[in-house]
Amino acid sequence: MRSHTTLRHKPKGFKIIKILIIEDDPELSLILTNYLTKHDMEVIGAEDPYIGLSLLTQHSFDLVILDLTLPGMDGLEMIPKIRDHSNIPIIISSARDDITDKVIGLERGADDYMPKPYDPRELVTRIKTILRRTLTTDKNPSQEEELFKVDKASRTVIFKGKMLDLTAAEYDVLSMLIAHKNGSVSREQLLYESDHIDDDSSIKNIDVIISRIRHKIVAIDKENIYIKPIRGVGYLLTTNI
Repeated sequence: MRSHTTLRHKPKGFKIIKILIIEDDPELSLILTNYLTKHDMEVIGAEDPYIGLSLLTQHSFDLVILDLTLPGMDGLEMIPKIRDHSNIPIIISSARDDITDKVIGLERGADDYMPKPYDPRELVTRIKTILRRTLTTDKNPSQEEELFKVDKASRTVIFKGKMLDLTAAEYDVLSMLIAHKNGSVSREQLLYESDHIDDDSSIKNIDVIISRIRHKIVAIDKENIYIKPIRGVGYLLTTNI
């Protein structure tokens, strides 16, 4: 683990951006750390993915920069593990140029994908853009919390204070969309990760289930569309209304 915190003195109330870099290339990690530090960011680096996951539970970070090719665990495997306990923004930083990696990474909850090599100036811009969007979303957290509440024990979903009358399959699909809110989820993931949809079912069956869920949401809120199709991928549940 490496930590670099040589930041200039800032006025009272100034918030330092705290970044976790999970990257096994020490030279690249140092280059990025030095550059980000010059732009008022406090950086901690981890070469081992398990140490990175541990750091996330021990410290408060604003954003994660995640390499994919890591020792012991692929970065794509790390994303759902991070999402299990945190909605922290994730930027994938990878030398792998397979479009499948990008699609899977974004589907699993990453916020951005930067193929190496890239200019550190672009990384700074993307970090600030993502955090600006995140801060805007978080300005009224109570409103977001009131939109969808999942009770895993009773397998129910509360929408705007009212319980949705869902079938088991509808609950599976909607709870997955909520877990990945503001991020796309593929039809295949919705189909194969559901406990109550037959694996032999057609992908089109997901579209039917989504349509039924939408009708039940519309019965409560006719003004907004919360579940949106993502062409060629699947669906996205947005709370940025």
